Amino acid sequence: MTDQDWMKMAIEEARKGDAPYGALIVRDDSLLTGGFNTTKRDYDPTAHAEVNAIRAATKRQVVRLLEGCTLYATGEPCVMCAGAAVWAGVSRIVFGATVEQLAEAGQHQIHVSSFSVARAGFREIEVVGGVLADEVLKLFA
Repeated sequence: MTDQDWMKMAIEEARKGDAPYGALIVRDDSLLTGGFNTTKRDYDPTAHAEVNAIRAATKRQVVRLLEGCTLYATGEPCVMCAGAAVWAGVSRIVFGATVEQLAEAGQHQIHVSSFSVARAGFREIEVVGGVLADEVLKLFA
């Protein structure tokens, strides 16, 4: 499957949440887990789609590190989520809409890119942005 195919699945995952953000953890072209935003439902400000997906994947795999995995996220991961991906050992992040695009769509954002967090020196993560961004932004219309 392509990055676009996985992003389409992440968009479907986003539709399940209390805010339109979705995430997937993929390894070797196989879906490990999905996640969606549950910050309102769980009264947990850390329950972003990416964090929920990472938590589910590490529990399912009974591992601390997700080396060799790709995190697909509909929106560019915030500082917390990008940091969680670094700590979890994710090898690659692929996202749709950028922080700037999300802010323009009315979403509160911390204006720090995933690129800068993923290349902060602790662990290098490949980051690819803009995958199906227009489709992702429709979630916020």
